[in-house]
Formats: sequence, C-alpha cells, structure tokens
Amino acid sequence: MEEKLLEIEDLEVIYKSGNAPVHAVNGVSLSLKRGETLGLVGETGAGKTSTALAILRLLPERTGRISRGKILLEGRDLLELTEEEMRTQVRGEKISMIFQDPMTSLNPVITVGDQIAEAILYHSTDRKPAQERIDQRVGEVLEMVGIPASRRNEYPHQFSGGMKQRVVIAMALSCEPDLLIADEPTTALDVTIQAQVLSMMSDLREKMGTAMILITHDLGIVAQVCDNVAVMYAGEIIESGTLEDIFTAGDHHPYTVGLFGAIPNLRGTARRLSPIEGLMPDPAALPSGCHFHDRCPHCMELCRTCAPGVHTEGTHAIACHLFAQKRGGEEA
Repeated sequence: MEEKLLEIEDLEVIYKSGNAPVHAVNGVSLSLKRGETLGLVGETGAGKTSTALAILRLLPERTGRISRGKILLEGRDLLELTEEEMRTQVRGEKISMIFQDPMTSLNPVITVGDQIAEAILYHSTDRKPAQERIDQRVGEVLEMVGIPASRRNEYPHQFSGGMKQRVVIAMALSCEPDLLIADEPTTALDVTIQAQVLSMMSDLREKMGTAMILITHDLGIVAQVCDNVAVMYAGEIIESGTLEDIFTAGDHHPYTVGLFGAIPNLRGTARRLSPIEGLMPDPAALPSGCHFHDRCPHCMELCRTCAPGVHTEGTHAIACHLFAQKRGGEEA
C-alpha cells in the first residue's frame, strides 16, 4: 500500500461565541497520499477553512480549540507536538498554506524577495546560511512561478493581483513542503488569470511531488485539478471519493446533487439555475438527525431524528439514509 502522508481521524473544532459553542468541524476523517490532490468542497461556513487551520494548529488562540480527534502527518500526531515543534518542524517545512486573499498575505513595506528569503532563512538547517545561497533560492522560486528574478526587490503594490498570488505561492513552496493547503487560491482573480494560476500549481505539484488540499466552492476547479473530492456540509464530510466517483452518474448525496444543479450549463435550455433551497444551519444550534434534512427534497422522518451512517462502496462514501436504503440498508 502507498504510504499515507496525512490522516485526519474524527476531528472536531469548536469556537467560543457568546453563550453557545459553535461546532465548526464535526467528526471529520480523511486521508491523503503523497503527490495527491484532495478537493475540499462546500458552501461558505461548511468548515473547510477551520479544518485547514486545525491541521496547522492556527486556530484563534482565545476562541478556537480542537476538542477531539487526531491529525497524523507521516504517522506523527500533530496535536501532541509543542508550539515550538510546530513552528520549526511543521509549518513551512512540512506543510505550507496559501491563504484566501493575496492582497493581505504580503507585507506592503517589505520587498517580495525579502519576504520569501525570510521563510527560507527561518527553515534553513544552517545556523547562518550564506546570503548568496538565499538569494539564489529566492530567484529560483520566483522563476518557478513565472516571475523574473530581477523583480525580487519590488514591493507588493508593484504587482497585479495574479502576480501577488504567484508570490504567495512562491513563498509557500520555497522550502519544498510535503503538503500544500490552498484556501480558495483563485477567489480574487479573473477567469483568465485563474486558469493560469491553476495550471501553474498543477505543474509545480507534478515537478515537486507535493500533495495538496484545495479548498474551494468551485466544482469546475475541482474537476480540473483534483484526484479525490470530499464534500463538506455543516462541519461534516457528507460524500467523498475519487474525481470519477463524484462527477459521474450514479448515486450521490442530495446536497452534492444540489451543488451540481446550481452550475450553469452552456448546452442547456433552462432559463434559471436550480439553487439549493434554504440556508446552511447555524453551527451554534445544529439540527438533530441529518444536518441537511430541512433543505433536502428527499427528507424522511428518519432523517429528522437519526444521524446517517457512512455507506461505502469501493472508494465512494456517502452519509445519507436514502443511499443506504438503495443499497440494502447497510451502514458503516
């Protein structure tokens, strides 16, 4: 069997908000092999970013906490490491993250070259690496993402939005991490630049063998980049599988069907899209039973009272009573 790079087991993340705790992530389990790309899909508020921040242990110190679960990187539980070990051995070194907005991810008063060099210097094995070697590496990673090395002495305001995103990606890849977490990496970009950035990230992944978790709500991006997909709703993974499992015809969770129904079809004749009725439930007051039941067109009485188990067939897993009934009522 191929070695699993990352394994998350029964992860639960809770935030303090007023009198009621906010259940942002509820029992998430997933795994990722070396070199694979996992697409984490769902509406805003589904718990995707909280899952990513939990992996890096970057949850807000005063309000967020991991109440349950394990996060294993190469078999080592990150939740058992000290903050110093996370900072020096994991963040940047083993796992890097591309945050949502490149406009706010860069320091406006420091050159892009110095910001990349800071990451390289911090994680260098040499106590005092030669400046020439650092400068060479800065030039290499800038060229790697399609930016001339000669622009290393320029400031963030001198770059366009797409170029800023390339700089952020260069920073994340500067120490050649084993895992890259990309949180909505193309949200602020126009369609043309978005395609260029995604193509570049795919090329870099193949060249460097880096595994990637791509957080997005855009199923078109998932189809273009990912090997496996996990669909999140109300802090839970309600469907997961390979790209083929999710995108081909067959049985799917009603929420997944709703996501696909909300995508414009250039070949179709429908005058309006088919949105998912209702809103995501309040994570401070999650409904009983299946959390999707009040928005589901196939809701049964069982859905209102009993949380569904996960039914698996091959690489395809769905947490839905409807799917379990179709397959003979077996649930895991």
